[in-house]
Amino acid sequence: MKLVVVSAGLSVPSSTRLLADRLAQAVQRQTAVDVEVVELRDLAVEIAHNFTNGFAGGKLAAALEAVTDADGLIVVTPVFSASYSGLFKSFFDVLDQEALAGKPVLIAATGGSARHSLVLEHALRPLFSYLRAVVVPTAVYAASEDWGAQGLPGRIERAAGELASLMTGLSAPASPSGPVGTAKADQADETAKADKAGFTVVPFAEQLAALAGR
Repeated sequence: MKLVVVSAGLSVPSSTRLLADRLAQAVQRQTAVDVEVVELRDLAVEIAHNFTNGFAGGKLAAALEAVTDADGLIVVTPVFSASYSGLFKSFFDVLDQEALAGKPVLIAATGGSARHSLVLEHALRPLFSYLRAVVVPTAVYAASEDWGAQGLPGRIERAAGELASLMTGLSAPASPSGPVGTAKADQADETAKADKAGFTVVPFAEQLAALAGR
């Protein structure tokens, strides 16, 4: 499976990239994935040109293709003005709106103060829900004081485990024990029970067809 990490950090070294790397390593401990990192800092000029001329440069086109083809995403942004950075938003603005539909995404952010931790819920989660991605329940925020403190490693491992589970589940082939097979088995059990009790079971699909014919 392919895991793509989108990092919107601007400085070198970057706490945003550090958090992105730790999350990717945690996912690799959970399941076998190939990791590709997209540094938005290196794509800033091509992103701006894409807005003005409608064409993606070579590096931007490769990054957009990597995100589209990924089995799962980790996205990490620094907090600017109590929200995600403009560069981060601009990248996902030029991405095709259908590219993330059904794709597992782990959202994360870094900031100088713990007071900005709600950016994950009021900004990032709505953005990726709008793009119809499957956002993992645990989001990870790292303030300056979180590095080296208790709590952050546990959140990283929990979020990585949730992403790995989604990636593994969505990439697994369908089987009779899956949702469709289970539903058919449940229906057969109910039919058998009804036959023993002397009742006639009419499948729901037949009931809908009868109603539609009225």
